[in-house]
Amino acid sequence: MKCDICEKTPQFGHNVSHSKRRTNRCFKPNIHPVTLMVEGRKQRLNLCTRCLRTYNKPARAS
Repeated sequence: MKCDICEKTPQFGHNVSHSKRRTNRCFKPNIHPVTLMVEGRKQRLNLCTRCLRTYNKPARAS
């Protein structure tokens, strides 16, 4: 799965044991299906939690 805003995708690396033996693993982004108002209409998006936090962040008063 991929985030619709930042396009974050799964990344690959290694589990490293105490004996330094490396085995393959996958780092998956935390993706959630969300319905948001985009340009005045509801749109269903798949967002990672980082983008969801940024989207819900209140505007700072200056």
